[in-house]
Order: sequence, then C-alpha cells, then structure tokens
Amino acid sequence: MSTGEAGPIKPLFWIGSSWKDLKAFPAGVRQTAGFALWQAQMGRKHVSAKVLKGFGGAGVLEVVEDDDGSTYRVVYTVKFAGAVYVLHAFQKKSKSGIKTPASEMGIVRRRLKAAEEHHAARRREEGGREN
Repeated sequence: MSTGEAGPIKPLFWIGSSWKDLKAFPAGVRQTAGFALWQAQMGRKHVSAKVLKGFGGAGVLEVVEDDDGSTYRVVYTVKFAGAVYVLHAFQKKSKSGIKTPASEMGIVRRRLKAAEEHHAARRREEGGREN
C-alpha cells in the first residue's frame, strides 16, 4: 500500500545507530519499516508514513508501528534529492501522550545535520548539486 509514482531506486543511508537499532525491533515492525523505506527509495510514501512535525515541511517522515503493547518509530528523510536517509529508530518508552520525546527529537535533529553533511559531500564528489 503506497501513494506516489515510482521512479529510479534511491540509495538508502543509515545515520548513527539507526541500522543496529532497527535490527533489534520485533520482526513484524522490521518488516513494516523495511517496506516503508523501500517505498521511499522508489519515490513513494507508505500509507502509515507521516510527516514528523518540527522540521518545517514534509521532508522528515516517521513510520509508527505497534507490537505487543509497545510502540516503535523509524524516522527518515527524503529531503535530499536522489537519496533516503534513515535518521533514527527507537522504541517509545513514554506511556503518556503520542508526542515524540524531546531527547529523541534532539537525536533526529543531530542526525539530520549529519545527513545534510553527508549528502553535500556526495554531491561534491559527483560534481553535482547539493539538493
């Protein structure tokens, strides 16, 4: 289930411990997140991918998946042309509210900056644009 038109597959980059963290999730959560990321690579948007507020637009998205009473989130960005960056994968520990904890948002912000730097370096190496 997805929306959007398919294009050439975009490379997927893992920032920080996002790969290791996602690998520790339950199998069903990994499967949903993996499918959502594959769709992002194809230029599509998974039906459960939602814009993560606080980043000024639709460039940072999250997939929220529940499993056995726990909630898991995978945050990624499609902000940079020709690439998908996985910024963070975490289990939401707070029992009150749906808001993403400030500590987790801080990690996303730092990793978004790292993704921006990585993308700029890739573009310089390719002799192309930065966006």
